[in-house]
Amino acid sequence: MIKKLQPPDWAEPKGYANGMLARGALLFVGGQIGWNAKQEFESDDFVAQTKQALQNILAVLKAGGAGPEHMVRMTWYVVDRVEYVARLKELGGAYREVMGRNFPAMTCVEVAGLVEDRAQVEIEVTAVVPD
Repeated sequence: MIKKLQPPDWAEPKGYANGMLARGALLFVGGQIGWNAKQEFESDDFVAQTKQALQNILAVLKAGGAGPEHMVRMTWYVVDRVEYVARLKELGGAYREVMGRNFPAMTCVEVAGLVEDRAQVEIEVTAVVPD
């Protein structure tokens, strides 16, 4: 069971949920970056790397018997908050292409850098596979 939480007097969020209530097996996806399955970057573009990171998350979810609909929490680490905000429309399109219209509780944090020098974004996910 997964249920989106929305206080009745709050404005509806766009592209994320304020909270999620879930019951089932917990699945934790470690931080995924924008490289392919061979750990090779195919692009230095922020949106392209984000799309690849989301595809990587999807692959890990599938390996655990889950899908995007089971995500309850996402944390994004970006190296450039200004680019993130400036490219939200493109990011939204890439997100929906990979994850559909599944919007868990999300946090986005700007960081000084990521372990892999070429990485522009790292995303971690918590999912719940219902009993």
